[in-house]
Order: sequence, then structure tokens, then C-alpha cells
Amino acid sequence: MNISVMQKFSLIDKVIVITGGGGFLGVKHAQAVAEAGGIPVLLDINKCALDEAVNKIKSEYKSKVIGLECDITSKDIVNDTLDIILEKFSRIDGLVNNAANDPKVGSGTNSNVLTRFENMSVDYWNADIAVGLTGAFHCSQIFGHYMATHGGGVIVNIASDLAIIAPDQRLYQLPDVPADNQPVKPVTYSVVKSGLVGLTRYLSTYWADANVRVNAISPGGVFINQNDDFVKQISSRIPMGRMANQDENKGALVFLLSDASSYVTGFNLVVDGGRSVW
Repeated sequence: MNISVMQKFSLIDKVIVITGGGGFLGVKHAQAVAEAGGIPVLLDINKCALDEAVNKIKSEYKSKVIGLECDITSKDIVNDTLDIILEKFSRIDGLVNNAANDPKVGSGTNSNVLTRFENMSVDYWNADIAVGLTGAFHCSQIFGHYMATHGGGVIVNIASDLAIIAPDQRLYQLPDVPADNQPVKPVTYSVVKSGLVGLTRYLSTYWADANVRVNAISPGGVFINQNDDFVKQISSRIPMGRMANQDENKGALVFLLSDASSYVTGFNLVVDGGRSVW
């Protein structure tokens, strides 16, 4: 039976687990899954944000979306979450490793000083690694192993253009602020996102014979009403001359989760308007 190209993009009744589901990008990922007919299962440690995200998806789509409070830094909790999902849906077809600590640059008291490389504490480093990398490790190990032993599935790791290029710290500089107090994109962000690309390559070969495809998406900056000067500066570094619109990563995610990418694995799909090319 021939299946049309458009049919291959369908996620009808596919159960897709999304970590960091209460965050801005998590909601966008859930919308993409719901729009393609899938069932988003949102995981987040922030129950208020999680409930708000689930209510938003339910109001927008006829979806069986659910939200589960889950600390992905705990392997035991992730194991318990697997049992809950299987009890409700009897299957898991995909995992989107999206969760990350990503504080806004320059936010919070003394954050400019504390996030600079020479001042960053081990506690700050460990907290970011625990969520962004160890959390992805736990979820891939548990949900990925389930898929590998139950006919296959898909893992998509949400990386960043900063997994393949260095952050341009000039974007965050403030006038009349001493050099040792200028805000920066923390080193942990680059390390976590680069690590997710490495995890992608490793797992794509590790589970290739178990019908588990593993890919990454490296999005560029998304426009979320940042200040005009920042938007102007970063846009000047992007060949397309603008930041991404809020829905422009949806198509990439559906492509990698669906059978439309059935022969794609180990790939890092860069969605950055060409920034990393320049």
C-alpha cells in the first residue's frame, strides 16, 4: 500500500513525551504534536506552568494531552513516570528532550557576575548539567529503552545553534558597565546543548538495530518581544535578517518525529535562518 508524503507527516495517536513541557518551547512542541494528531505527554517540575500548558493545549486542540509533574534529574521519578504513562496509554512512541535551565541573560540579582565563566560556582554548573544533560540521559535511558524493546520509536533532542557556534557575548553587553560585570550567556548553556548533539549521535547508532531513530534540532533565537536593540543586533548576524517566529520550529519537530524522516537518524537539523553559516 502506497502512503502519500503528507500521510507520512501524521502523528495520529502517537504518544510523545515532552520534557520541560511547561516552558515556552515545550508548549510549542506540544502544539506541533497535537496539530499532527499526536498525544503530547508533558513533563515538568513546575506544576503551575504544567497545568497552564495542558489547559492551553486542551483549549486549542481535540487532544488527549496530559501533564505529569516530574523531576527528570531523579531516575526513580522518571521510572515511576514511565509506569504512569504506560498505565494510561499502553505505549510510548517518541521522546522530546527539551528541558533545560535557561535563565534570561542579565536576570536576577548579581546574575551578571555569577554567570561569568571565571566566577561560576560548581553548584550553578551542576544544576544546569543535571537538568539539561543528566535529565536527557535519564529520559533517554528509560523511555528510549522502553521503545527499543517494544518495536521502536523516535527521540528528538532540542539543542541550539550555540551547540555548533560560540555565543556572541557582544549581543548582551550593556553600556557603562565594567567588563567584569557584563552579562554573558553562561558556559553551561553551550556545554549542555553541545552534549545533546553528542548524545544524539551516540544513541542513533546504539539503538539503530532496535528501530529507534535519534535526531536533534538546533534552533536559533526565537522572537519573544526582546528589546529592540537586541533584536536589531542579532538580526544583523542572521542571513535571513530576522529571528525565528514563534511557530517556525514546529515543522522541523513533526518531520523528525514522523515517518516523513524514516531514513534520518543521527542528524542535527539546524533551524537558525543561516546564522551558523556566516
